[in-house]
Amino acid sequence: MNNNLKSATILIVDDQQANVELLEAVLADEGYTNIHGTTDSRQAVPLFRALAPDLVLLDLHMPHQDGFAVMEQMCESIPPDAYVPILVLTADISPEAKRRALSEGARDFLSKPFDFDEVSARIRNLLETRLLHLQLEDRNRRLAQAMQDLDAKRELSERLLLNVLPRPIADRLKREEDGIIADSFPEATVLFADIVDFTSIAAGLAPEAVVIWLNDVFSFLDRLAERHGLEKIKTIGDCYMAVSGLPTPRSDHAEAAAELALALCNEMAGRAAPHGGPLRMRIGIHSGPVVAGVIGARKFVYDLWGDTVNIASRMESHGVNGAIQVTEATYQRLRNHYRFEQRGPVEIKGKGPMQTYFLTGKTR
Repeated sequence: MNNNLKSATILIVDDQQANVELLEAVLADEGYTNIHGTTDSRQAVPLFRALAPDLVLLDLHMPHQDGFAVMEQMCESIPPDAYVPILVLTADISPEAKRRALSEGARDFLSKPFDFDEVSARIRNLLETRLLHLQLEDRNRRLAQAMQDLDAKRELSERLLLNVLPRPIADRLKREEDGIIADSFPEATVLFADIVDFTSIAAGLAPEAVVIWLNDVFSFLDRLAERHGLEKIKTIGDCYMAVSGLPTPRSDHAEAAAELALALCNEMAGRAAPHGGPLRMRIGIHSGPVVAGVIGARKFVYDLWGDTVNIASRMESHGVNGAIQVTEATYQRLRNHYRFEQRGPVEIKGKGPMQTYFLTGKTR
């Protein structure tokens, strides 16, 4: 006999001590090692809950509490999907008793006096069925855990992917078999923001302190960019690059970039650099066409290319500390709703003199 069956917990409930002892002896001869019995029907349910048996042998006609009442209370303790068989062994041979017992929770029914070979066969059959149910429950539990682990890994992968790619781009990358993402946008606004005097500030800090400080500043910038609807593209050293108007086009891309720049300057005015001095940023903005796409086979990067990107970068690098410098193209899109100071022409490599303006605020 299967070792798992031999170790099964069996509970015998019969008001006749002789019957309990006889069944215990028969089961012991069959090799069962975990047998418990009681002649007090009032102790049956507490024992059932304490032992969590694999099988119950139950008499029907007992003083204090009959087998039907005992079986009802036991069934209330059995989870809906669990299989804990109850075998009724009774002197009542009436069809009504059998019908009622089987309808109220018993898995099998035998009338006394009974053949012990048949009792043994019925017990083995019920325990084998119980074992199969337990194995199925365990497999389903392991499968559910595996699915849960898979969902957790998928969620983690999704979060990691969204840390480097905009959601629309990540969704496209998963859908498109060739994995090539490349788009042309006729209208977008690119923003570059650089920490003023970063090199001299960082020189006085330990490496860990530099990373902690930059992480704090750029994490704050990430939240601002998200709030104003811009897409962070990347950080380059102490420079932050973001774009408005892609991957989902929007007609107010210049306004969104302006709002982010003004909010950034306002917030930086209330912060101090690690050495205690003022924390200022130099910001450059330009509007125009760009090409955007995903590069890389293992480490994906969503990036931008084109003159618009280069000019926005020059607006920052040729800007003024603590100021927001914009090009004529951006100025024309914003001039009716924002305040500007004209700076005049600025020599831009590869472009020559370009008319620039300082964005100073929003008109009332």
